[in-house]
Amino acid sequence: MKSGFIFIHKNKKMKKYLSIIVFIGISVSLFQSCKDSSAFSKQSGEDPTLTSSDHLTMAVLYQQTAAEYRALCYQAFNVAKYQLDQNLRIMGLQKQQAIVLDIDETVLDNSPYEAKCILENVNYPDYWDEWMNASNAESVPGVLEFLKYAESKGIEVYYITNRNEKYRDQTLNNLKSLDFPFAINDHLLMKTDESSKKSRRDLVSETCKIILLIGDNLNDFSEVFEKKPIPERFELTDKDQQEFGKRFIILPNAMYGEWEGALYNYDFSKNNIEKQELRNEHLKKF
Repeated sequence: MKSGFIFIHKNKKMKKYLSIIVFIGISVSLFQSCKDSSAFSKQSGEDPTLTSSDHLTMAVLYQQTAAEYRALCYQAFNVAKYQLDQNLRIMGLQKQQAIVLDIDETVLDNSPYEAKCILENVNYPDYWDEWMNASNAESVPGVLEFLKYAESKGIEVYYITNRNEKYRDQTLNNLKSLDFPFAINDHLLMKTDESSKKSRRDLVSETCKIILLIGDNLNDFSEVFEKKPIPERFELTDKDQQEFGKRFIILPNAMYGEWEGALYNYDFSKNNIEKQELRNEHLKKF
């Protein structure tokens, strides 16, 4: 009886040791598999630890949670109001005057769309149709009050956007739901064949004197900034420094824009690792 008990006891211990050895073996295999998978991903140009929107999170949080962002918007439209009044004092309404604005991140806040992309780990244009169809973007702080003031002074408002023409109804519905002035077809100039806004600004200039251009992108002000490398964008901005806060009113946008395109030499087909490397290369360090 005693010897039988010893045999059973030893058999149980043996099974226990075997289970531990098997568990260790599986763990090592899984670890090696993960390492091999990671190495393969990096060789193929992807990094499983780097998502397509890692760099975007802080920018979206800044726009959605920083009081400083709101302050910058209010500051921009306070300056715009001051310049509007200055123009009226000097010129009156001898010729019909107009304000031209971009829409995205100048009139309407698309940060909820960017947040969706972050949380779902996707990129534009994923979910863009859904966002457009919802037509419920909120207004950028300060813009609605400013444009209603401009309307009360007899100034016309034109919205020039690079949203595709197919989103006209959705865009108008969004503007109307927020009670924006001049939310009508002939004051909304959408993107058609080209992304440059020059021809659309020229169209407004045929009937109005444009006293203010408001946007979050240098391309909203002049075609000279389009598709330029970073040093040239700096040079052109320095050259026009007297226009900012006078005729050009710029809004903050750290989420996307021509500035980001310049980092990648305007090649958005680069993969996540290539883009991250280019972002790192442009960092100035001591």
